[in-house]
Amino acid sequence: MDLHEVVKGTSSLRRKQKRRGRGPGSGSGKTAGRGTKGLRARSGGSLPPWYEGGATPTYRRFPKKGFNNARFASVFDVVNVGAVNSFDEKSVVGPDELRNAGLVNGRLPVKLLAKGEISKPLTIRVHAVSASALAKVQAAGGTVELLEKQPNA
Repeated sequence: MDLHEVVKGTSSLRRKQKRRGRGPGSGSGKTAGRGTKGLRARSGGSLPPWYEGGATPTYRRFPKKGFNNARFASVFDVVNVGAVNSFDEKSVVGPDELRNAGLVNGRLPVKLLAKGEISKPLTIRVHAVSASALAKVQAAGGTVELLEKQPNA
């Protein structure tokens, strides 16, 4: 049989499955290629990827020490002043309008940052604002109203 004689859909394209544990004549009888005894020789015998061969695991070897403030951090959806400039002049821009415009996603509190330029007077309603963003909005004749943060955020 040559390569040009192979027809799509014929059984010759599939490699036969090895039948393990079917006697010494099969070439992989008795222990079926699993070696002799031990966890990996048994059914359901597998170890987690972090297993270290019986040595004291890394997570128990080192002391738990220190403090991490990450769980108390304030997490915000961030929007920049340059992105807010796309709204119509003298309009009120709040979290819902930003969400509808695709500038923020999710239900996190919104923070206004100063990247970009603003040339229109807008009323922006956000949960937090940087000092430089506030200065840019006020320089363009707009105002920033701070909203109360939701208790779950």
